[in-house]
Amino acid sequence: MKFSGLTISVPREILAGERRVAAIPQTVEKCVQAGAKVLVETGAGDSSFYHDEEYTEAGAEIVSDTAELYQRADIILKVKEPQPNEELGKHEVELMPENSILISFLHPANPSNHETVKMLAKRGITSFTLDSIPRISRAQHLDTLTSMSTVAGYKSVISAAHNLSRFIPMMPTSAGVIQPSQILVVGVGVAGLQAIATAKRLGAKVKTLDIRPEANEQAKSLGAEPIPFELPEGMGTGEGGYARRLPEEWYEKEREILAPHVKDSDVLILAALIPGEKAPLLVNKTMVNMMKKGSVIVDISIDQGGNCELSRAGEEYDYDGIYISALLNIPAYLPIDSSRMFAQNTYNYLDYLIDDGHLKFDLEDEVIKQSMVTRDNKIVHEGTLKAMEE
Repeated sequence: MKFSGLTISVPREILAGERRVAAIPQTVEKCVQAGAKVLVETGAGDSSFYHDEEYTEAGAEIVSDTAELYQRADIILKVKEPQPNEELGKHEVELMPENSILISFLHPANPSNHETVKMLAKRGITSFTLDSIPRISRAQHLDTLTSMSTVAGYKSVISAAHNLSRFIPMMPTSAGVIQPSQILVVGVGVAGLQAIATAKRLGAKVKTLDIRPEANEQAKSLGAEPIPFELPEGMGTGEGGYARRLPEEWYEKEREILAPHVKDSDVLILAALIPGEKAPLLVNKTMVNMMKKGSVIVDISIDQGGNCELSRAGEEYDYDGIYISALLNIPAYLPIDSSRMFAQNTYNYLDYLIDDGHLKFDLEDEVIKQSMVTRDNKIVHEGTLKAMEE
């Protein structure tokens, strides 16, 4: 059988606020049927409302000892990058067996995760990051980033509406007509498109900016007004339709174009990402200082470093009357659906990587090459190596 002889461990996520789980009973059952032994840490799915008895019925073994769960693993499935386990006094990487396999969102290009990546390499762990799966037709069913971006885009606008100091839709009242809020979405990938759609449903007036012409067309089709930003043909679009990193002088021009629109916005949704690389800085302190009091910034790109200079990873705070949200795990606020999507994509990815109980190491395969972070005690992820050099 395809997973014969493999032990797959699913730990409980320990990142503060993380409510997702990397495997649900339905995907555990598929792994077991394919020949795997599946270990699930006690309570791993409780926060996303998938309970131990459901995992047991699916064929998993429930393990209460965290260290044992890791030590028995050939493959570890996690949602977020490994964290220090304060209860055990060890980092989760230290709990992983040498030469084991880790599949997770590692966001390895983010400087805050560089030490974790170095630890993985030092222990000889082969690791894969789900945020670097290329956007190609044969990898669509593996694309966890797209699934989670759908959740993040939707939830970012709902969060902004909750924290905004005014109505979002046009509101006729006995005191007169209140005009709709102005929402600016920067970065029109999957998250940005979902943010536009959600903002339009709530009645906002929406503007967008993206460096890819096709993304601007998609934004326009949803009723948004794209902000003109002319680039040399092909400069902004990379492989698979993703955004490509620009020379710094072009980011300076982008900030100049964005500045007056940021000033006029009630809500700023920042979702500009470059696959496998650090997110570009598009909104600086000077631009934020020009915003209206009571406005809101939601920085979806924070997992890869953030688009706003004032974003604090994992924090929400008031900056001189501007509410800035840079939560690291937005999809965790919709744990049932996000766990279901994450688990199915991750199972599909595992099914892609494993054949007859062995991991494929075909580096001619762009899915494997682009998503692999560490192997043979080395860091091999190009975006991470580039970010470390910088």
